[in-house]
Amino acid sequence: MRKEFAKTVIDRMQTDPRVAVVIAAISRDLFPRTDRVVDVGIREQALIGVAGGLALTGLRPVVHTYAPFLVERPFEQIKLDLGHQEVGAVLVSIGASYDDPVWGRTHQAPGDVALIDTLPGWTVHVPGHTDEVGPLVEDALNRDDRVYIRLSLHENSQAYPTGQGFTEVRRGRKGVVLAVGPVLDRVVKAVEQEQADVTVLYASTVRPFDGDGLRRALDETERSDVLLVEPYLEGTSAHVVNEALEEVPHRLRSLGVKRHLELHAYGTAEDHDAAHDLDVVGISTAVRSFFHR
Repeated sequence: MRKEFAKTVIDRMQTDPRVAVVIAAISRDLFPRTDRVVDVGIREQALIGVAGGLALTGLRPVVHTYAPFLVERPFEQIKLDLGHQEVGAVLVSIGASYDDPVWGRTHQAPGDVALIDTLPGWTVHVPGHTDEVGPLVEDALNRDDRVYIRLSLHENSQAYPTGQGFTEVRRGRKGVVLAVGPVLDRVVKAVEQEQADVTVLYASTVRPFDGDGLRRALDETERSDVLLVEPYLEGTSAHVVNEALEEVPHRLRSLGVKRHLELHAYGTAEDHDAAHDLDVVGISTAVRSFFHR
């Protein structure tokens, strides 16, 4: 995903003089040395401040580093230098929640989307396949607003259409499973293993949230039961699901990186998935307990 992102941006820089790249040491080997590629070093607050300044001059800054260094460490600058100044930028992260656990907790950011969600006016993309990255980046470069794109080392076996609506992957009658980004394959396998008669909806764009699409899917089911599976902090999208269904009696269960679990062993990404019930076994258990009643 990272290579596809860089290729898309570099290609666009050849024809669009507005596009500038701001990095903080990470991925500097992927971008050419030009006056529109700025490496601020490991100064993440400056990373966002520079992007805000570039945006004020009319450029379209693309800001890139690991998720905790892009969202958590410079959050005040995101809030003020971009949001409060009402300028746009494209923030593109790598590392996801725990893609590289060998580096420890410093390189993990399961709360990044939830943190961005506290600020108004953001579009958030969570691609689940490399082939989804290019179209999402191109769309972000065509805009002037604030966009967060969360890349991962993990991906689904195939790409799906990008955009702001849900893609129906499977149709059933007993409720809906919402799968975000790279968890889709695990969700589908879990649903098939449990022979659950449910609709599976996929999203690579989580903000804005496709409330209309969710309501339409539930109109075709016998129960208004929703299982939300996200590859970051559990319950991050629970509030927008509830808002979309505020006039519909419904049940909601959220799966994601557990809020009460702080892992101190590095392990592998797969170990972390298992601990947070985000592997096929954990998702299967949730499907069985939530829908088979």
